[in-house]
Amino acid sequence: MSASTTQPGILTSARYGKDKIRVFRIVRNGPLHDVVEYNVQVLLEGDIAASYTKGDNSVVVATDSMKNITYYLAKTSPHILTPEHFALHLGTHILVTYAHIQKAHVSIEKLRWSRISVGTEGQETLHPHSFTRDGEEKRFVNAEVDKKSDGSLEGKVTAGLTDLLVLKTTGSGFTGFIQDAYTTLTEVSDRILSTSVDLSYTYKHSISIAFPTDERRLKFDVPGEVRYADEVARRVRKSTLDVFAVDESESVQATLFKMAQQVVAENDDVETVTYTLPNKHYIPVDMRYIGVDNLTPSKVEVFMPVSAPSGLISATISRK
Repeated sequence: MSASTTQPGILTSARYGKDKIRVFRIVRNGPLHDVVEYNVQVLLEGDIAASYTKGDNSVVVATDSMKNITYYLAKTSPHILTPEHFALHLGTHILVTYAHIQKAHVSIEKLRWSRISVGTEGQETLHPHSFTRDGEEKRFVNAEVDKKSDGSLEGKVTAGLTDLLVLKTTGSGFTGFIQDAYTTLTEVSDRILSTSVDLSYTYKHSISIAFPTDERRLKFDVPGEVRYADEVARRVRKSTLDVFAVDESESVQATLFKMAQQVVAENDDVETVTYTLPNKHYIPVDMRYIGVDNLTPSKVEVFMPVSAPSGLISATISRK
């Protein structure tokens, strides 16, 4: 009896690749320099079953090769400064280089470097080649490039940001929620509202990607659907911050919905937007034991930050 007939399971899906490829690139334009720092993940699918079921490595593109390709394109690609463009370029190059690979998943996390402002206060200018890490916020892209049965290439892109920490000291309340035997939370009309924003948005079109025709298959034309990805990213971030700041929040849920509505309204190529907002709780310190009122809403000034447990609010809003 053959091994295939005695094995109780079959391979139904497989992908593999390289994770945590760290890339830093300087783009020099005379005295003006731009920098990007990426954490890249590359995962591949295709005719690779034999490597799992038969131990046949002849179908394996070594993950070390994926790392080398990533660094090579980081050096040569004119699209390196925009993570959506670079992710699609990288996935496309891999698919056209290896005929048996059918799908490439490229995820990029971009760290936030900002130019240092220098000069006399009130007359500052942005330095051309000095930067500071601007908090823990990160921009990310998940791109999928698929080789169709007719040989054409199609892409899908989800983008967003994580770890955008925000706080407002007033303009938020939480009242009218269910009161029953399990309720201990007190209604409050004025409170600190803080969260670490994670958001993602999907582009609404399946993206047609031109097949490279140059000898080394390195040429890449940015598809029109994501041509203005940097502008979309800036608008999404600004909408999120604007709504958070000015909304008289009745709940995290209500503010989330307003953020997402503005993102969809301002970005025609965005099909869906998802927010995940954990509550960052700040609990007023009870000082009645020494005769100090720190509980009346108008007099609360000292708080104890509490990291857990915390509320977690998430929703997806889709274009009609």
